[in-house]
Amino acid sequence: MHPDPDFVTLVEVAPRDGLQNESTPLPAEIKVELVDRLTAAGCPTIEVTSFVSPKAVPQLADAALVMAGIRRAPDVLYTVLTPNWRGFEGARDARADGIVVFGAASETFSQKNINCSIAESLERFRPVVMAALESGIAVRGTVSCALGCPYEGVIPPEAVADVARELLALGCEEISIADTIGVGTPARTQVVMERVLEVVAPSRINAHFHDTQGRALENLEVCLELGIRSIDASAGGVGGCPFAPGATGNVATEAVLAFLEARGFTTGIDRGAVTATGQWLRDQLARR
Repeated sequence: MHPDPDFVTLVEVAPRDGLQNESTPLPAEIKVELVDRLTAAGCPTIEVTSFVSPKAVPQLADAALVMAGIRRAPDVLYTVLTPNWRGFEGARDARADGIVVFGAASETFSQKNINCSIAESLERFRPVVMAALESGIAVRGTVSCALGCPYEGVIPPEAVADVARELLALGCEEISIADTIGVGTPARTQVVMERVLEVVAPSRINAHFHDTQGRALENLEVCLELGIRSIDASAGGVGGCPFAPGATGNVATEAVLAFLEARGFTTGIDRGAVTATGQWLRDQLARR
């Protein structure tokens, strides 16, 4: 947690969550340039790629190549998604600074996303989290579909808090509460986050919102009022989840930066550089 209460850590997810849902894969060298641009813009944490089966997410089949190509800055955390032990081995070999394991608050989504129950997913993560921590690799746990599921609809806040508690018990240092399909409202965000805050300190919570219905910034305002100071965002607003119908568009980093600046928060990120990078990324995607 940053010592300044007005400092918000923005986690840039365009290279991973942004690109995994694009129908046309970008070449590895473009992904490397994207990460390098975000590094230069001052992004403190960048989710670079995902070590998943290339059959499941072909857009990120070049994970090792991208990790080997990026120019690392010493004060930036370069993280990757790891669904299982094989993914962790790939992340460790690629010298990832942090990994993300992802559970769900919805049983149906868990089955469709990672082909196992919530309980099974947590057991699968246990050796991965232990090995990561022993290797000095930071660990974040994500609770997907926390504000609603494309298959089950409204998810009880208790279910979200239960998964958050389990991930914390496994050793995850940060818990990301994810509105995977962008159905959250400020009222719903308040209820879910307050329940999660009963089991996780605000300094260890990250907010991940999609702007599907244009409410992401309103929902983030609720999170900030509750003391949460870590936010996911995607340059150019690109991305979504290929396993969640309708999950279009992570909230744009440019919009979040403007929103935070207007409220007196600081991030250490150059908004102009991120805006230019978002436009550049959209141009790259449009060309293909």
